[in-house]
Amino acid sequence: MAISTGGGGAETPMSDINTTPLVDVMLVLLIIFLIAVPVAIQTIEKLRIPVIEAVESKDKVENLLLTVSTTDASGKSAGEPGFQGANRGGECRIYINNVTPVTSEELRDQAFKRLDAIVKREGGPQALMTNPDLIPQVHIRGDVEAPWRCVAGAIYNVQISGYPTVGFITNPIDPNG
Repeated sequence: MAISTGGGGAETPMSDINTTPLVDVMLVLLIIFLIAVPVAIQTIEKLRIPVIEAVESKDKVENLLLTVSTTDASGKSAGEPGFQGANRGGECRIYINNVTPVTSEELRDQAFKRLDAIVKREGGPQALMTNPDLIPQVHIRGDVEAPWRCVAGAIYNVQISGYPTVGFITNPIDPNG
């Protein structure tokens, strides 16, 4: 690094980069990101899943739909009359295709049997690997009051059964309301 002392020679153009505008732009971007990131992050507490009529799912690739909820404060499950809504301290309830209530063991067994039947029907694992669209997925719809232990238990049981992909179903936020 050289310093120009300014004495006796022809003036040469300065070849140093002025970094002040670059630092100014970076500071402005930092401030924008500090403001925008908290607005973009949403927590699961803001999700509200409406009570819907129980209908058997008819996905074309035979995806497995699970609904995870809990009993209410009086111990009633979602299908029972007088159900007041899921309670964070309630017992976990898992429903296959929004209809069939199952225990953890039943979920594991039924999910395995279902996946095994699909794999055999399609010609084995190699046939499914050539056409990944035929590989069924698990879609979980979790109640906002269902504790994570219930959702994690459902994920564990279907992954133990062999399902490679687990996703979540949420409701979009209405921009008008």
